[in-house]
Formats: sequence, C-alpha cells, structure tokens
Amino acid sequence: MARRTARPRPPRPTAATAATATTAGSTPTACPCGLPAGYADCCGRLHRGEATAATPEQLMRSRYSAFAVRDAEYLLRSWHPDTRPATVDFAPDLHWVRLEILGSTGGSAFHPEGTVEFRAHYREAGGPGTMHENSRFLRHQGAWVYLDGTVSDD
Repeated sequence: MARRTARPRPPRPTAATAATATTAGSTPTACPCGLPAGYADCCGRLHRGEATAATPEQLMRSRYSAFAVRDAEYLLRSWHPDTRPATVDFAPDLHWVRLEILGSTGGSAFHPEGTVEFRAHYREAGGPGTMHENSRFLRHQGAWVYLDGTVSDD
C-alpha cells in the first residue's frame, strides 16, 4: 500500500471526492462518491435537501462528494452540532479523486450510531496522497450526522 502523505486539512474533515475531477463551482456528471449513478440522482439529491441519508455509509459518501464539489453548506448541515466547526475551508489546490469504503459497523434502522472506515485519494500540487479515516456517525433529531473521525497512517 502506498504510504500516506501529509496534506493541509480543512477543520476536522471527513470525506470528499471524485471519480470525476471537478473544479470549484462545477457540477460533476458522475457522482464523486463512486456509486454507479449520476451526481444529480445520487449525492446531489442529499446536497439539495431533497433526500436524507438512510445509513452512515450513504451520509459518508455524500459528505465526501460535498468536499469534492466544495459544498460547505451541506457539510455543516450534516455535522453534529457538538463537533461542527463555524466554517469549512477548502484547500484551493486539493482535488479529491477517488473514495474507497473499507468497512462499516452499526447504522441500521435499529442502531443509534455507526462507523464507516474509508480511504480518500486526492491530488494536490505536491502530488497524490491518501487520507484513511474511521468516521463516527450518530442519529440526531432523526437524521444521521457526522460526529467525528480518527485519521490513521496507512
């Protein structure tokens, strides 16, 4: 496995990115989360508020896509109020390129919490890199929200 490289991080990030590279303000055709659906019908529905995530994995994928398309409003809306930052800043030269889901726990209709372990691949001026995180999600007011995550070295 490739060695994890350091990169500038937005405040307490969780995920982001793309099977299709995007630039700030552009809308991808393929969904950055990696599922075989178009962005508009996949994570775009959650970003626009037309649907809510049914599982922690779906929320994690949608948050990854939100980082890829730089949708700070959605990221803040899907963050638990106890850990939510005031703002989300995006590194201008950081582009998310691929998401791998490595595993998950909990998160069914009967669970109040769940985890998703993932590896997010990115590209920046210094070259390619990866971020490996185990994210925790809770139900808050009936919806799944991101609580926090532990980033580890590969």
